[in-house]
Amino acid sequence: MIIGVEWCWGPVVTLGRIFLLLLELLMLMGCVVVLTALTGAFGDRGDAVSVAGRAASYEDLLGAAAAVAADLAGWGPVPAFAVTATASLETVAAVVGGLLAGVPCVPVPPDAGPVERDHILRDSGARLLEVDFARRAPAPGPLPSAAAEDPALILYTSGTTGVPKGVVLSRAAIVADLDALAGAWEWGPQDVLVHGLPLFHVHGLVLGVLGALRTGSRLLHTGRPTPEAYAAAAAAGGSLFFGVPTVWSRIAAAPEAATALAGARLLVSGSAALPTPVFRDLERSTGHRVVERYGMTETLITISGRAGGQVAPGTVGTALDGIATRLVTEAGAEIGELQVKGPTLFSGYLGRPDATAAAYTEDGWFRTGDIAAVDGEGVHRIVGRASTDMIKSGGYRIGAGEVENALLDHPQVREAAVVGVPDADLGERIVAFVVAEAVSGGELTDFVAARLSVHKRPREVRFIEAVPRNAMGKPQKRLLLEGEERRRT
Repeated sequence: MIIGVEWCWGPVVTLGRIFLLLLELLMLMGCVVVLTALTGAFGDRGDAVSVAGRAASYEDLLGAAAAVAADLAGWGPVPAFAVTATASLETVAAVVGGLLAGVPCVPVPPDAGPVERDHILRDSGARLLEVDFARRAPAPGPLPSAAAEDPALILYTSGTTGVPKGVVLSRAAIVADLDALAGAWEWGPQDVLVHGLPLFHVHGLVLGVLGALRTGSRLLHTGRPTPEAYAAAAAAGGSLFFGVPTVWSRIAAAPEAATALAGARLLVSGSAALPTPVFRDLERSTGHRVVERYGMTETLITISGRAGGQVAPGTVGTALDGIATRLVTEAGAEIGELQVKGPTLFSGYLGRPDATAAAYTEDGWFRTGDIAAVDGEGVHRIVGRASTDMIKSGGYRIGAGEVENALLDHPQVREAAVVGVPDADLGERIVAFVVAEAVSGGELTDFVAARLSVHKRPREVRFIEAVPRNAMGKPQKRLLLEGEERRRT
């Protein structure tokens, strides 16, 4: 059985004593605890969790979460509850309270528009909960335990192929993923985890909050992921830093902030591919080779580089313990669709059995929709999305990511996004959208052709002010393709 934390308060028992009693009880029961730190296994540091300048001990967090659990218990049976997932202690308490009460939490992006917000609440059947971190619950009765496969979170996808779908993540999947990452990154109570990522995605919430509460590392959430904030966190003892490419790019462009991270133990990037020039700039200024990892909301993190291991730019490492991967390729092709299998996968799309079934192959592998290559050592390189990044041009299958990395090697190119557009002769032709100065399209085409096979060179280069991206820094290529469609008509 995997549970959050379960207890019964007596009239004179302190929270500190509860920690010890709970830990002994769970050890006797042989239970696996999601949030190990809240059992007192790592002590009760006063600054165990800090978000946007507000610090709390484990005891503080457990008391606030108990108030959330009591509120949920007072609602009676509910399928889920929602919280506006700001970067705050309130959001942390809400998620922990849901685990205590056995009710799945639905984090709602704080900047969600009314249509998106209404869809999430309606689709999940969740009622919105307001959280007061300062409030503590009265002594409750025993809280319900939860089975390993019970849902812990319902996270909504970005909806690039329709309305957002609710991804149901079980307690077992979260535990399996965090434990595998703790092994890969040598992540433990000696660490101070630093990040400023949103608390409604896997990266910021599951890894960045629940990961800290499972491994016992202190959590220092910077509020906003600015170079100055990361540098200050490094000075305060930060050892493990999470970021997305946009964050790392801004840090690389701020030499003083980048140099401040030299004393960190590990820098981790995810949610989108880290451009090779950013990787190299950070290595020069920090001495660290940034570890990349790969995953999706539906799979959690399945592939990663290792602490102390060989790390190469443009690669995301090897499969985590318990995870199997395979490529589905056409005859003679070196790249193909990445498919995965393992204990970290989601339970399904909420209320969409057909969509859940379609996400799997007949023999039970999850279709990621990403195109990848794997070398003889099992190191994975993600080329891009099958829907937008696999370009079929002149009989060749070309990964957009490879062309983008070649473009980004040019010193005048700051951003690049490559797409395939319909072409009567080639089937698709390669079009590159770049942010650059003092260079021509022809020069960039020749630059790529000199580094890659000639058939991988862009047939057109379009200069733009910025590559459109979502909140996690992922390029929104569909917007570029829509612009191309309007241009042709």
